[in-house]
Amino acid sequence: MNFNPMAFIDNLGYMGVGMLGIMLVIGTIIVVTVLLNFFGNKFDKKDNE
Repeated sequence: MNFNPMAFIDNLGYMGVGMLGIMLVIGTIIVVTVLLNFFGNKFDKKDNE
């Protein structure tokens, strides 16, 4: 088993794209959760009045 540093450097682009995809999915989940919480609270306040 040998270590090839250039193979690691060549794969940094793929790792960056993968991390960007993960961050986009997490961001989407956070935005959807905040929107559901906002609209859910708005409808609950109308029911309580």
